[in-house]
Amino acid sequence: MNRRQFSSAATSALGLATMAAWRQANALSLGDLTNTEASQGLKAALERGALAAVGLLGKPGGFLDNPKVRIPLPGFLADASKFLRAMGRGQQVDELEVAMNRAAEAAVPLARDLLVNAVKSMSVSDAKQILTGGETSVTDFFAEKTRTPLSARFLPVVTRATEKVGLAEKYNRLAGKAAGMGLVKKDDAAVEPYVTRKSLDGLYAMIGEEEKKIRQDPAGSGSAIVRKVFGSLK
Repeated sequence: MNRRQFSSAATSALGLATMAAWRQANALSLGDLTNTEASQGLKAALERGALAAVGLLGKPGGFLDNPKVRIPLPGFLADASKFLRAMGRGQQVDELEVAMNRAAEAAVPLARDLLVNAVKSMSVSDAKQILTGGETSVTDFFAEKTRTPLSARFLPVVTRATEKVGLAEKYNRLAGKAAGMGLVKKDDAAVEPYVTRKSLDGLYAMIGEEEKKIRQDPAGSGSAIVRKVFGSLK
């Protein structure tokens, strides 16, 4: 399964279940499950999912050894990799791909506090949007609240990790010229912003995956409110 299929499958299941959660909460607002409890349960689940995703990705192999989020070579460099290997430059290609994924692994722990703060500051409107917003609602929420500040945090870490690899500099020079002629997408015109963007894409997708696990096994979450809210959907 490729990354797009993975993200679609995870977020699709999330959208269906969270929409059901909101409807269930409204239906039971006069019973033993209130809208406040539904909101608290959602916040608890999202925080746990975010922290679990950071823990899984922010360690050696978190990106590199996980085919769901492993960051591939950018743009035409991916297409040219076979040619480069045939020319005896396979080691440089491998070094760059490893450096890109190690950079993501080093950057992800910097996301912890911003992700938690985004959940804690979630408004009633945010909660409704997540619970009724469809299959990408969780990804959209975290991206809207954290992508810009996290990009600023991640980029210096990614730059330090990739600038040591000579092929990254050569790619940036060539891709920059090609982008100016419209031959390369602007998002792929330099290694550093490309890796930063892919790091965040992987992080948000994994948060959705972890939240789905909590919904599937609320009893194992260790949280009474999560068990109550998500257990009511069983």
